Amino acid sequence: MNVRAPEGTSLAETRLQAERVAREIRAIPGVNHTLLTIGNDSSVTRNLANVFVHLVDPRSRKEDQFAIMDRVRKEVVPRQPANLRIDVSQTAQISSGQSQAQVQYTLNGPDLNQLARYTSAILERFRRARGAVDVDSNLVVGNPEVHVEIDRDLAGNLGVDVADVANALELLVGGLKVSTYEEAGNDYDVRARADAAYRADLSGISAMTVQTKTGKSVPLSSVVKLVPTTGPSQINRLARQRQVTITANVAPGVGQSEVSDALVRIIKDQHLPPEYHAVPAGITKETGRAVKGFAVAVGLSFIFMYLVLAAQFGSWLHPITIMLSLPLTVPFALLSLLLFHQELSLLSMLGIIVLFGVVKKNAILQVDHTNHLRAEGRPRLDAILEANRDRLRPILMTTLAFVAGMIPLITSRGIGAGLNRATAGVVVGGQTLSLALTLLVTPVAYSLFDDLTGWLGRRFGSSDRVDRGEKDLDALSRGRHEAPATPYRSKALGAACRPAPAD
Repeated sequence: MNVRAPEGTSLAETRLQAERVAREIRAIPGVNHTLLTIGNDSSVTRNLANVFVHLVDPRSRKEDQFAIMDRVRKEVVPRQPANLRIDVSQTAQISSGQSQAQVQYTLNGPDLNQLARYTSAILERFRRARGAVDVDSNLVVGNPEVHVEIDRDLAGNLGVDVADVANALELLVGGLKVSTYEEAGNDYDVRARADAAYRADLSGISAMTVQTKTGKSVPLSSVVKLVPTTGPSQINRLARQRQVTITANVAPGVGQSEVSDALVRIIKDQHLPPEYHAVPAGITKETGRAVKGFAVAVGLSFIFMYLVLAAQFGSWLHPITIMLSLPLTVPFALLSLLLFHQELSLLSMLGIIVLFGVVKKNAILQVDHTNHLRAEGRPRLDAILEANRDRLRPILMTTLAFVAGMIPLITSRGIGAGLNRATAGVVVGGQTLSLALTLLVTPVAYSLFDDLTGWLGRRFGSSDRVDRGEKDLDALSRGRHEAPATPYRSKALGAACRPAPAD
């Protein structure tokens, strides 16, 4: 959990409020302990606290991690002060210093104030979107600061240069290098800065003096006006433009794409000027790249699969018969996600590829055995029925063995078991539900494509016929001199034979 107190909050006050949040979290069943850190970022922000929640072993609690996170959002967060900005997210497996929000989009543009107005309008609507939780942005305003307004006419009359005013303020607040200290061959900068008591309020800053061109010193307060105000805690840039990142997490039972699409629609409704635009970032960007890469991988796998099968069967048509069953498994794979209460992710996509391999194997067994039977002279219908009857047993054996091997992955409840369930659920559900359909589709498609081949052969010539043995028997019956390249076996003739030339 990230807990950000209002800007200007002291370290002690931030710790007090964050510890109150951590104490309420530890009272939730399933929580082992919490770890509180403050200023654990590159800017060492004193009003930003991180509460790391360590849960007990998954086998020792009733609720999973996401249910506990949702419970924290509904029970703990509403009881906190309204001025706290709190979000709940998963701990990154590899810390990169970036946000781990599941949905991230950046607004880019030249004017930070205009970006702030667009961001405020988008966040107001986005918080009401279905499934969007922990909605926030990295735009943090309200940071106390002091604007220095120089009376240039008076400073010119007194001989005070603007650069001298800047140097005096830098010496007071940030410190200036005044010397170098050398020890053991190393040089160390010596910086001078005012004591903390003089930097704590405006009265100490006003007591600073600035030197004139004549060598005299005048009070800083006589040539400048100090105006207390607020501003952003930091200004983020992307491609040399100001940017604001909008982040959100996804509630249980809602897909990440649904929340992301809702944010895109809200951004489009703002009708941003041409110089302002929104682009995905973080996990949202990487997820989009992964989906595109998966689509390319599936497309290439279909092409290579078709070429390999075409070379194996010596036909351009049989691979289509085999691969026709693959798209039919996708609806059953998606249905299995609903049955096992899972989401479509990169791991479940990998499970779909594994499912394709198993289904393709079943179709290869059916088509290959059918071709062997027809090469022996069996009629097409008898060959199809006998091939499917002979191959039913090995198909059921391999399918049941494969599904049984995946069951331990689905029922596992240990640490990291969620990754296994994401892949195994698609395979088990998709293979079990699509088994009967694929066993029926392959022989029917084989028969239909064979009829199509016969029609093409009669219309465009016998060279388009696929079954070489059937073509030779037709040629023999018509008395033509068409000797096959290799002898074939026929149960009708009882032995390998080659047709004799016609008279």
